[in-house]
Amino acid sequence: MNPYVLTILLSSLGLGTTLTFASSHWLLAWMGLEINTLAITPLMAQHHHPRAVEATTKYFLTQATAAAMILFASTTNAWMTGEWSINDLSNPIASTMFVAALALKIGLAPMHFWMPEVLQGLDLLTGLILSTWQKLAPFALIIQTAQTIDPLLLTLLGAASTLVGGWGGLNQTQLRKVLAYSSIAHMGWMIIVIQYAPQLTLIALGTYIIMTSAAFLTLKMSLTTKISTLATTWSKSPVLASTTALVLLSLGGLPPLTGFMPKWMILQELAKQDLPLIATIMALTALISLYFYLRLCYAMTLTVSPHTTNSITPWRTQTTQVSLPPALFIVFTLGLLPITPAVLMLTT
Repeated sequence: MNPYVLTILLSSLGLGTTLTFASSHWLLAWMGLEINTLAITPLMAQHHHPRAVEATTKYFLTQATAAAMILFASTTNAWMTGEWSINDLSNPIASTMFVAALALKIGLAPMHFWMPEVLQGLDLLTGLILSTWQKLAPFALIIQTAQTIDPLLLTLLGAASTLVGGWGGLNQTQLRKVLAYSSIAHMGWMIIVIQYAPQLTLIALGTYIIMTSAAFLTLKMSLTTKISTLATTWSKSPVLASTTALVLLSLGGLPPLTGFMPKWMILQELAKQDLPLIATIMALTALISLYFYLRLCYAMTLTVSPHTTNSITPWRTQTTQVSLPPALFIVFTLGLLPITPAVLMLTT
């Protein structure tokens, strides 16, 4: 892609998210979301592959539907209350419609069906942008309006997402689909606590972005998109394979890695709010997710050659790739748990 075009598209991505962050008016927030969608569409279709074009079309249609629902909800709210302010979402029909639209935008269950299919059709870097940056603007809107939304609806969305995210990833052989289901499960963890402690949602979102960036970038460095090629990583680059395994375990939320911190704090908050049943369900769904991360780790680190693989083995790693960003994200993914007390001080 032409560097000038790429610069304009990435700047538009930043502009759309910033516009949504800064807006207190529904139309401005909607405009920011639309700029975001229109800026990432050419990035998704840049390879001119039928699979990429199909993924782009699916993404555009779902995002357009969600944007139309947001516009309809905000117009309904303005019609009923006479207010265009984001913080004044007092109409129950408008607020339910608005939550449904944003759940569709970020891929919460049961509006998650587009997410694995779209991510499967993209290359790893565009998939990284879709899984991290594209979640920021909708989350800013959900956090601003969380107190006006029905708590039962948010709890159901969160619990369903963690369950679907764990269950859906069990049978996958494509790594991008596994990461898509992982994203759905993480979104569920953030949504379930948003009504009680929005600051915990922000911490969970931050750690999710760090861990997912590390996962995508390490997979890009090892040129891997399937479990069968993942099994050849160990003989090709042992250090990269072992760090990738640790990154995946961090995504699963195992101590003493960074991914344990948000899950621990969210379960603690749910217990404080006198919701032991919800906390137990969340912990059990985290176990389901952990199973498929362990499956990937097993394929990567415990199956060494000679073993059968149906793919062409890339025996040489590509040395032209920049290694600093993955290295930084890996360090943050593996080592931020000791700063939990400082993070707790910020949230109280």
